Formats: sequence, C-alpha cells, structure tokens
Amino acid sequence: MIIGVISDTHIPERAPHIPDMVLNTFKNADMILHAGDLTTLEVKEELESLAPTYCVQGNMDRLSGLNLPKSKVCELEGIKIGLNHGEVYPRGDTLQLKYIAQELEVDVLISGHTHWAFIKEVDGILMLNPGSATIPRLSEPSIMLLEIEKGQVDAQIIKVGDPCKAVNFKP
Repeated sequence: MIIGVISDTHIPERAPHIPDMVLNTFKNADMILHAGDLTTLEVKEELESLAPTYCVQGNMDRLSGLNLPKSKVCELEGIKIGLNHGEVYPRGDTLQLKYIAQELEVDVLISGHTHWAFIKEVDGILMLNPGSATIPRLSEPSIMLLEIEKGQVDAQIIKVGDPCKAVNFKP
C-alpha cells in the first residue's frame, strides 16, 4: 500500500495551488493523508481526485472556519497510524508528540505544523512529519511517501522541486 503524506499547504495564502510535482508523485497512491493547515477544502477536493484523502484540522484551518477532526486513526495492514497537526510547544517536540501518539494508541504518528520534514523513532513510536509542500519556514518544500507492506513501514521524504532528492528510512 502506498500512502501520500502532505501538510501545511496554506493555499491560497502562501501558494496559489498544490505543486504539480506533488500531484504527479501522489498519482499512484492508494490513500493520501493531510496533516492540517489546508486553509481551503479545495485542497482536499483536488487530492481526492487522486486517491481517498483524510485530513485533520490545523491551527490555520480553525481560523479559516474549516470543520475538520483534530485527529484521525486508521489501521493499515496491522499498523495503527495516527494523524494530528501536532500543535505542541516548542514546535516538533517529540516528547509531546509521543504523548499524542500514546493518547491515540498508535504505532505511527503523522504530524505537521513545523514546516520541516522529519522521520524519528521515539520509544518504539515512528514519528513522521512531511514538512510543508508549498512555502515552508526555514526549510525546503517537501512531502512524504509511505509504503506499508507485511506490517512494515518504509517512509521517504521527497523534496518538492527536485524529485531526485529523497531521504529513506527503514526501521
């Protein structure tokens, strides 16, 4: 199973649309997960044209009046995956993200909010953040692809704009 992971698109405030490279990367995905700060439901609708898409509410979505769930949990091939924007202070604090993962009782937590991508394992919980696909703060635009097969997760950070740059992780 291939899952496209995206966050912090901030459309149309920071960018006019989802970059074509993102849409091309996600065209063969079985599912897309958006970790918040869409700021318009048009983002979800466009991603839905590629694959079933699940989104959670980010801090900017609340300001935009989008009624999205705060968290989402799905079980795929025996792996429980949690989706949450990850509004913690300081941004990206893995201890607080671990507590969110424990509350959701998940093996993998996908979050956003930081605008920079990371793949970390904390106390047996895989923490994933795809970064921002459009105009991030203090990093390059990025997304993520997950491949789930036989109970294993292979996560790949993909830099938007340079499809040859990727960072792989196999636990």
